Amino acid sequence: MPSGRKTLHFLVSALVTTAGAAVLGYGMSAEWAISKMECSAQGSSFFNGSATVQLGLFNGFLIKSDCPSFGSTDKLDVLKKLGVVGGAPLILHGIIIGLLALSLLSSACTILITLYNSVSNPYETYMGPLGVYTCSSISAVLSFLALILFLVNMLVVGVPQELVQENVAVELQNENVTMQVGFYMLIPYLVTSLLAILSVYLYEHMAYTQRKEQQRPTEDAPKEIMMY
Repeated sequence: MPSGRKTLHFLVSALVTTAGAAVLGYGMSAEWAISKMECSAQGSSFFNGSATVQLGLFNGFLIKSDCPSFGSTDKLDVLKKLGVVGGAPLILHGIIIGLLALSLLSSACTILITLYNSVSNPYETYMGPLGVYTCSSISAVLSFLALILFLVNMLVVGVPQELVQENVAVELQNENVTMQVGFYMLIPYLVTSLLAILSVYLYEHMAYTQRKEQQRPTEDAPKEIMMY
């Protein structure tokens, strides 16, 4: 049976990872960004209209006002719309979703390994601390990459503009992008992945220090005493 200290550290790691996975799951279903821009008919310099894109990973809304005429509010199936747009917006969006799905899978592996270690005593195997370090590191790295790629897709590739122009030719300018709760949920998720590593590392460090202290009396004893 593992010591109480080991059980505590691995259970803490399991709990923070579970909390992080719940945060990411909620974030994936929430709104990620709102983009507002001025709009005019193609070839016109009179920007009297506006378009607003409320964007999540899977669903969103496209709100138009005099863009180029009248107004409308359309619900977006983001993957379907990006499938029509194609190219870099679709590819990057698909990669982002894939990275987040793999992050959740890695978190699930971390939870299983930490729970296993809280009731058993394996050492020096992939089911021990090394497994926690690996899975949690993968979760942190993949979520960070997803965060960066979403920024690139929004600010560089211009997904909101592509969605506005997907079925009507208009001129757009002065876009203002504001990140929303879904995007920011990646930050606490990344932090919980690092905390899971820290909890197990602290246990390993204390266990290593304790073993070294137990060996020290024998190492420091005089040779005459050790002979008897």
